[in-house]
Amino acid sequence: MFKRITLFLLTNLGILIAINILLALLRAFGIFDAAQAFGSYGPLLIMSVVVGFSGSIISLLISKWVAKFTTGAQLIDTPRNQTEAWLLDTVRRHADRAGINMPEVAIYDAPEMNAFATGPSRNNSLVAVSTGLLQQMRREEVDAVLGHEVAHVANGDMVTLTLIQGVLNTFVFFFSRIIGNLVDSLLRGRDDENRGPGIGYWVATFAAEIVLGIFAMLVVQWFSRRREFRADEGGASLAGRSHMIAALRRLGGSEGSNLPDSMAAFGITPKRGGLLAFFSSHPPIEERIARLQSSPG
Repeated sequence: MFKRITLFLLTNLGILIAINILLALLRAFGIFDAAQAFGSYGPLLIMSVVVGFSGSIISLLISKWVAKFTTGAQLIDTPRNQTEAWLLDTVRRHADRAGINMPEVAIYDAPEMNAFATGPSRNNSLVAVSTGLLQQMRREEVDAVLGHEVAHVANGDMVTLTLIQGVLNTFVFFFSRIIGNLVDSLLRGRDDENRGPGIGYWVATFAAEIVLGIFAMLVVQWFSRRREFRADEGGASLAGRSHMIAALRRLGGSEGSNLPDSMAAFGITPKRGGLLAFFSSHPPIEERIARLQSSPG
């Protein structure tokens, strides 16, 4: 828990520092002044883009380090046993077929059956599996799980998710402040027009951020579910459809993911206990199996 809190604080501190540095540079180069040509909301749009994308991009760039730090994943550089050698060979085989550079391969100690892929690009990625997955799955099922994770990398899912998150963050930041300004202007009299934002602005902005943030989360989770279907198809293509279905059936009987919240969407096993399906980052296992069974090939 202390490790996760420390990482959360350090990551957010780094993001705040990066945002302030970038905003200072934009002011120094007169970007905000130039944005006035697009109207009174021009500078706000510039700031919204900076704030919206900075956190997402920084999170992407440090994603491999965060994954190793939070899960304690140990990279396999030189295989110490047959299992580690097989893992490297299997990931390399899938990566060659998918047309990407060999990802880093790691094992992390956890009783759950899970695996994840992350990294800033298709050719700079990490694939990690849990000890529980290696102990409880047959080798052909692990093969399919590794194919699923390599497919995530080959599909560029991490980068695409970052771009979607950045666009939605920009949307939330920009329109919540426009709504705040509109509400504030309705509440203030003419004598207050030259004063700074009032309480109406802050309350309306806060409320709008919550509502728009929920909408943004629904869009992100929708995309996350779609990418799981694509990765399942990729795993079936690389390791065999029957093996991918068998692996999903095995995962369907597990207790769910215990990955940190920052990593949960990247695991092959969904978290249990979601309130509503459209708030989940993963489709139901039964639906994923049905998709594979009904698709050609």
